[in-house]
Amino acid sequence: MTFEGIDVEARPDGLKDLERLGVPLVPATVLGDRWVHGWNPKALAELVDVAYAEGPRLSPEALAQRLDLILAAAQRTLREVPPEHLETRAPDRDRSVRQLGFHLFRLSAAFCDTREQGHFPEEWLLEDPPAAMNDGAALAAYGETVRDRLAQWFRRPGWCDGTVSTYYGEQAAHELMERTTWHAAQHLPQLYWFIGKMGVTPGRGLELDGRCLLRRAPPRGTRDPGARPMARGARAPPWNQGPGAQGPGADGTAHTNPFPSGASPPD
Repeated sequence: MTFEGIDVEARPDGLKDLERLGVPLVPATVLGDRWVHGWNPKALAELVDVAYAEGPRLSPEALAQRLDLILAAAQRTLREVPPEHLETRAPDRDRSVRQLGFHLFRLSAAFCDTREQGHFPEEWLLEDPPAAMNDGAALAAYGETVRDRLAQWFRRPGWCDGTVSTYYGEQAAHELMERTTWHAAQHLPQLYWFIGKMGVTPGRGLELDGRCLLRRAPPRGTRDPGARPMARGARAPPWNQGPGAQGPGADGTAHTNPFPSGASPPD
């Protein structure tokens, strides 16, 4: 199946096409005048008329555990960002480390906001950090308030029951929780990519039940201090070894998918 990938930052006309169709945010997949927002395997299969068998889903409690681990890992990473690098941007994206860190925490807090206010508007995902949130410690402190708020919400009976209204339509609360966790997980390796480019020695990555799910890459041009010497001509193994491990991605980090199938988020 052929397709065309469009970078809407590089090609603003692509964004206008999405707006004309009523697509709220990227990423989106378009076929004719029909579209699917985000990574939603079931809806994408329906869009292109192929069979889809949904895999097992994590419980709300398992998702809550994973989301908290992701937020804690983001806090640790942001505390290590040198102040002079906080406004660093990737070559292909006009978003600074400061904006990315805030966004990761803000999108997570949006789960509570949606449950309390009854609707999830797209504007929440486009917010910028307050001017006073101008260093890694301040961003990490904001992350702590988000984690505390989520922890309190997760203790409520029926905290993930029912449905919610969102900017992309009605969705089960369980699906929104899954989407929120995916969204935060998507941005964590981006933070790791940035910290590696800054020359900061890698610390703890993302771990679950004693197993490394996502490990930070060493600074560019260096080798992992914990790596064993390799024979000449040997190929480097993937960062994450063990069940479910996958090779390094384009950002220099290794990825293993801690979350089974389901809809995942916008950028």
